Amino acid sequence: MGLTGIQIFKLLPKTNCGECGVPTCLAFAMNLAAGKAELDSCPYVSDEAREKLAEASAPPIRQVAVGAGVRAFKIGGETVMFRHEKTFYNPTAVAGLITSDIDPGALENKLKTWNAFQFERVGLNLRPQAVALKDVNGDGAAFAATAKKIAEESEFNLILMTDKPEVMKTAVEACGFKRPLLYAATPENAEEMGNLAKEKQLPLAVKAEGLENLIALSDKLTGMGLKDLVLDSGSRELKDAFQDQVIIRRAPLKAGNRSLGFPTITFPCEMASNLDVETMIASMLIAKYAGIVVLSDFRGDSLFPLLVERLNIFTDPQRPMTVTQGIYEIGVPDENSPVLVTTNFSLTYFIVSGEIEGSRIPSWLLIMDTEGLSVMTAWAAGKFSGDAVGGFVKKSGIADKISHRKVIIPGYAAAISGDMEEELPDWEVIIGPRDASLIPKFLKDMVK
Repeated sequence: MGLTGIQIFKLLPKTNCGECGVPTCLAFAMNLAAGKAELDSCPYVSDEAREKLAEASAPPIRQVAVGAGVRAFKIGGETVMFRHEKTFYNPTAVAGLITSDIDPGALENKLKTWNAFQFERVGLNLRPQAVALKDVNGDGAAFAATAKKIAEESEFNLILMTDKPEVMKTAVEACGFKRPLLYAATPENAEEMGNLAKEKQLPLAVKAEGLENLIALSDKLTGMGLKDLVLDSGSRELKDAFQDQVIIRRAPLKAGNRSLGFPTITFPCEMASNLDVETMIASMLIAKYAGIVVLSDFRGDSLFPLLVERLNIFTDPQRPMTVTQGIYEIGVPDENSPVLVTTNFSLTYFIVSGEIEGSRIPSWLLIMDTEGLSVMTAWAAGKFSGDAVGGFVKKSGIADKISHRKVIIPGYAAAISGDMEEELPDWEVIIGPRDASLIPKFLKDMVK
């Protein structure tokens, strides 16, 4: 499936120049073997070595870039079947469907509504990335005008959906600067669509009924020199779609089948009659193994759980999910509000902040970087010791925001109170409850 890090290292210039972003050629070789670096990052690799490494270092599933701007995304580039084996790299893109006959006013309102769906979680901004614009009447001018409006007046990237090459060409002329995904090349229009994608250097979706036909069409297009392909097996039944996603993922990873070594696009919007069922199907496809899912609409109660699911699946299982170190305002705290401190393990943060919110006592929550460890684990590892926590409180800047000098520590870390008091001689260290569920009562009793 590729060269090892040592084999790649032997082909590198061994200058240890650091221009690739890591200090040594060996480290770069290891990153290259793990799919965490691009060969182009090395400015001194020879043409001969580049030719040998290009194919060997490429991930079995090609990484494809779609779009431009803040919502540009990459799909594919994956190297394992299961997240626990290593990690998944490029999160599934979520798109909403718009038809080309939409009224301009309705389009403007929809884009405003959709753009508002942005959710902050663990310091990240979760949001959908794309609009799938579907040609419904063959009107190239209307299709292009709608594509142009979406491209110029919104952050969303575009998936242009039409089987008519002349209509597609008109739309590409209007919004090609946004690097849209062209959907789709079929057995009937493959040459025209392929030539258009090649000329404009745009990613191209490939649609065929069944995997055998999809392989044949993929081979034809790669034979034309196209590399950035996205696959659609044509399945719209839940069982068949699930099966096809697994086969397409497994073929390049386990059998070395380069014909299917591309990310996929799926259409829950064509597999159900209401958004609730679409959401259920999309949740399955995000896990197994869609590069893009297209929904008929965005609604907060369906979109948010999908984005959180995606966040959880596409995080490195070897690195705990964390929140950023700093001061967090819960409610609208003032100079007299309580101050609590805990670790930056995301689950700890959500539980503690949620209980503080539930108490309705505005508070300052200090989050200390413990490399994503929970309170007990961080304390046992020496990362949540009294002097460390005391030093963090001192440097955090919280003293400038409050008139008192009291800080509440987790009950499980009661043993650090003495060392904290030595580090913070002017502060009163208060031992809080051991269980987060007791925080509301604790805070209410404290402010009486």
